[in-house]
Amino acid sequence: MRHWNRRKPVELDALGAEHRLVPTLSWWHLTALGVGAIVGTGIYTLVGVGANLAGPSVILSFAVAGLICACAALCYAEVATAIPASGSAYTYSYVVIGELVAWIIGWSLILEYSLVVSAVAVGWSGYVNGFLSGVGLHLPPTIALAPHAGGVINLPAVFIVFLVAGMLALGTRESATVNAVLVVVKIVALALFVAVALPHFDLGRFQPFMPYGFIAHDVEGTQRGVMAAAAIIFFAFYGFDAISTAAEETKKPERDLPISIVGSMAICTLIYVGVAAAAVGSMSYLEYANSAEPLALILRRLGQGSVAVMIGAAAVVALPTVILAFLFGQSRIFFVMARDNLLPRSLAKVSARTGAPVRITMATAVLVGILAGLVPLDAIAALANAGTLAAFIAVAVCMLLMRRRDPQANRRFSVPLPWVVGPLAILGCLYLFWSLPIQTRLFFLGWNVLGLIVYAALSRGSGKAPPSPD
Repeated sequence: MRHWNRRKPVELDALGAEHRLVPTLSWWHLTALGVGAIVGTGIYTLVGVGANLAGPSVILSFAVAGLICACAALCYAEVATAIPASGSAYTYSYVVIGELVAWIIGWSLILEYSLVVSAVAVGWSGYVNGFLSGVGLHLPPTIALAPHAGGVINLPAVFIVFLVAGMLALGTRESATVNAVLVVVKIVALALFVAVALPHFDLGRFQPFMPYGFIAHDVEGTQRGVMAAAAIIFFAFYGFDAISTAAEETKKPERDLPISIVGSMAICTLIYVGVAAAAVGSMSYLEYANSAEPLALILRRLGQGSVAVMIGAAAVVALPTVILAFLFGQSRIFFVMARDNLLPRSLAKVSARTGAPVRITMATAVLVGILAGLVPLDAIAALANAGTLAAFIAVAVCMLLMRRRDPQANRRFSVPLPWVVGPLAILGCLYLFWSLPIQTRLFFLGWNVLGLIVYAALSRGSGKAPPSPD
């Protein structure tokens, strides 16, 4: 029988070789992993969505969402260097708070990562189908669409999931290097958009700057305002937490984790604000506010159709970096939960040849592939936001608890103004959670009720959690 309030020690040296991950990553691998996870479909689509809700002040919405995530990122950096073990918020909660909270956070992260990987795989499939149609190749709907969309299986989405999983199985360092190259492609494409849009920049398009005000409020049946847009735009920022899942595979975690976590957030915030400013300044936001592809639409209206095609092609090539980062993170969380006996321990083995947890990586790919190929994700994709916010809150709470228990500890990385940054991260994430649709919050509650039932069923088994450090 497990003890719900048991806390586990971090004793990596006591693990057998088959359960230990191999440290092969440097700070630049991790930074690229974070940027690859953060800069995804969001920047290509959410500029228009945010402009529809906030007008030109969508720039401020990006900054506010980035600020909240930056506070969470600082908390992650401090806790990750104090607990340099894989598992991210799940592990931190287990070490600092206890097993039951850790299970809830791990269960929430399973939801977040599964939905993000599946949704991006489906989005990538859409880009590929459009690209192939443009060159005269048309995939039959039976293998290009999921059942709810009129097909049998979304084969391109399944294909990209297993392709990325296979890359991860070949070795962590190798897949991280490929990811870094693809991240550069993605950043160059966005820089190209800014360079083409800037000659058309007009400050007059920023007036009125906040047509719907700052606080979220109802306007003709839609929540509008800077904060309403920030609650949606938040989706475009998370992903840096995938870095902390690589703690055990980092050569110098005390140095590399804070550099990559804070660095990737800073880089992505600058990219997002810069792209949003270029978009708003180059064309009235009313022209692309409801577009599913605002950047491409702006370029076409500016007579730069060939550049729009190039940016679309870059998205097809580089979007798998998001899948790689989140699939990497999900497999590591599964791996650590199995190593802790909260999932079958047989899954917590690494390959003697590559040093990667091949068994759990492929099992994760099967789960995500089923979701991407067969399940309608539109109605439940927002659940990923809920899982992420729960994890961010848990990490901020862990940081504050560690500060309270041992205020004089020698910290390898210290959050500046911790009693301001920590509560700001918690309150900001709670606000964003409350801004999610009521259906999403109810689904999230239901998912965790199911998780507690699963935990209760597993706790009747013979598995034993690690002993308490107290």
